[in-house]
Amino acid sequence: MSALERLGIASESSVNSEGSYSSHQQQTSDTFGFKWAKRDTYDSPATQVNAYRWLIERYCDNDPHRLDQWLAGGRKIILDAGCGAGYSALAFFGHRLNDHDYVGVDISDAVKVARLRFREAGCSGDFLRRSLLDLDDIPDGSIDLIFSEGVLHHTDNTESAVRYLANKVKPGGLFMFYVYAKKAVIREFTDDYIREQLLALSDEEAWKALEPLTKLGIALGELNVNIEVPEDIPYLGINKGKLDIQRFFYWNICKLYYRPEYTLDEMNHINFDWFRPLNCHRHTPDEVRSWCEKSGMVIKSMNVQESGITVVAQKIS
Repeated sequence: MSALERLGIASESSVNSEGSYSSHQQQTSDTFGFKWAKRDTYDSPATQVNAYRWLIERYCDNDPHRLDQWLAGGRKIILDAGCGAGYSALAFFGHRLNDHDYVGVDISDAVKVARLRFREAGCSGDFLRRSLLDLDDIPDGSIDLIFSEGVLHHTDNTESAVRYLANKVKPGGLFMFYVYAKKAVIREFTDDYIREQLLALSDEEAWKALEPLTKLGIALGELNVNIEVPEDIPYLGINKGKLDIQRFFYWNICKLYYRPEYTLDEMNHINFDWFRPLNCHRHTPDEVRSWCEKSGMVIKSMNVQESGITVVAQKIS
């Protein structure tokens, strides 16, 4: 019996609710459909290895046995809320997915890519093309584990998305998610300014427009130079300490992703992922704690990094 059959959903159906989406949500959907179709920009061994390491670091505190513990005790229903191309689920769960019942939900055409990538990886799964807020046919309290990696902040309202999905989790079940954290003052301004400048462009034009920015990140990274910030500058959100100059720009001025083992397109993919979607909310740990409490969840672990906030929460009511 498949996951959808266990949930009482007859087939891999979709909900035709595009007319109810906001313009920001529709643009964000289109953005991710475009991005995940460019498989050569994220599907290399280097990107997959790095994705796995970062997921295990944030969710499992570098202990992959925690994931096995969470999945112990029989066949679980796993809901991947905002699965995209199945990239994070395949990297994180791997072939464990064949021991459980997986449903990937995404608002964009990326579900077609996800279905293909699962097949290529030899993993089973069901897929629904719809908004993660259009899951009323999934009974409340029916999901053992919800996984939503870097997605909820791309809805119109992150808190509403958290609280809606939390209703689907069984008592004792887990809700695992990652949302963006608020950045330094100049970085926040620059990010939104660039996002607005890209608005009038097509996705392909926006991709090309970001390449000079990506190349600047590479140039800064290749300098391999550290700078010392002598004191905290709290009104700019800049912390004291020694930092590589590329990382100083990255965290405090503008997102200029750099990783030496990545290609230009792989780095540009990550910058596009950040700058292109209009729905791109950033949050504080206190906000996230409040949402979990209001949703009847207790936080088992919270990993707070400059990039974002990773939560493993358990439903208690």
